[in-house]
Amino acid sequence: MNPEWIDVSYLFAAVCFMLALKLLNSPVTARRGNWLAMAGMAVALVATMLNPKIDSINLGWIGGTVLAGALIGAVAGRRVAMTSIPQMVALLNGLGGAAVAMVALFEFLDALHRGVSPPPTQAVTTVLSTVIGSISFSGSLLAFGKLQELLPGRPLTFKGQQVLNLVLVLFIAGLAFSLLVLQGPTLAAFLLLFAASLVLGVSGVMPIGGADMPVVISLLNSFTGCAAGLAGFLLMNTALLIGGGLVGASGLILTLLMCKAMNRSIGNVLFGAVGSAVASGGASAMAGRQPKSYTPEDAAILLSNSNSVVIVPGYGMAVAQAQHQVKELADKLMAMGVDVKYAIHPVAGRMPGHMNVLLAEADVPYDLLYELEEINPLFPETDVALVIGANDVVNPAARYDKSSPIYGMPILDVDKARTVIVSKRSMNPGFAGVENELFLTDNCVMVFGSAKASMSKISAALDNL
Repeated sequence: MNPEWIDVSYLFAAVCFMLALKLLNSPVTARRGNWLAMAGMAVALVATMLNPKIDSINLGWIGGTVLAGALIGAVAGRRVAMTSIPQMVALLNGLGGAAVAMVALFEFLDALHRGVSPPPTQAVTTVLSTVIGSISFSGSLLAFGKLQELLPGRPLTFKGQQVLNLVLVLFIAGLAFSLLVLQGPTLAAFLLLFAASLVLGVSGVMPIGGADMPVVISLLNSFTGCAAGLAGFLLMNTALLIGGGLVGASGLILTLLMCKAMNRSIGNVLFGAVGSAVASGGASAMAGRQPKSYTPEDAAILLSNSNSVVIVPGYGMAVAQAQHQVKELADKLMAMGVDVKYAIHPVAGRMPGHMNVLLAEADVPYDLLYELEEINPLFPETDVALVIGANDVVNPAARYDKSSPIYGMPILDVDKARTVIVSKRSMNPGFAGVENELFLTDNCVMVFGSAKASMSKISAALDNL
């Protein structure tokens, strides 16, 4: 293919990526955004494979690996449960970081083999791609292990951990300076830089608890995008440069938005070790008190006698895959003349938009979904708030308990509804490790059990009323 047409193809791919990001802003257009991004990536891959600089032998290997990767991705995408999407994202993001680091490594080895010193820009991008890509790879693998429960989800801390991380950062900076300025490129120093970056990725994610994994994954995704953009400089590839820049910028923006939704700084997320132990917030108020336990039949009576119901989905709904049962229950209530709305907290679940995706899978109309700012003023006028597996995002301690790790986090004001029904397996605290005093308030009743089973029983009980 003519090199000019390759550049045009890369430009087309970049435009597809930008338009896809715009479409992904809304659940209504997100599917089209995904298809557009896939089309752009397909064009970029074909244009790269038709590059005259690639000989026929390498083209066969590249085509084979692209086909194998597409097949693995298609199978994984169909088989992975929605609750496992966050760890899948972490794994794929880690593989992206590893790919970028490998590109930088082979470019470095090629320069050593030819006995030439790369231009300063290329040398800097090679080093940065290696460092950032390696950190993203090892950090994402650790995040995957925590989310998949192969490793403990709680923060893994030890004495002197932050000092070790600081030493690693200084050591990596010193090695990079040595490679770029002092002794010049040597294989031993480059491999040591690669290894130290891998260790930093692991030690940096270890002290972060499961509740903060969505923020970490988003930040590591931004790292991978930045590394890919740097690799675009390294390879003089326009599509990789623009695509990496878009991923890096959007990942950082998403990270900041999630931190804002939790009213916490990035530093607190990375170094706060939230969830390492059950926090004291609400514990004194709950001492010696027992929740009011209702049967699904009791809950059905409360719901049938209400005029307005706000459903608050959480991670418990996702784990139980209860979104279809929730939709069935909501449909029955609306058929009875009850006004039903869904309240969506921005960080409910394990990834941004987790609840939106689950409810969309169950064909819940988008106009029934209300964001935190829209729904909170409506809770005082709501007869029943039905909380399904949510915990930290409905904890009143976030408003007043300055000792609580979730203090200041905007929450859904379900406690202001006339009655609160909480569907939960047990009284165990949420990801933040904070006891929830909502469960013991006078207007709250608990329906214990799997969300899927409980919603089915409540729905069946409505038929018998």
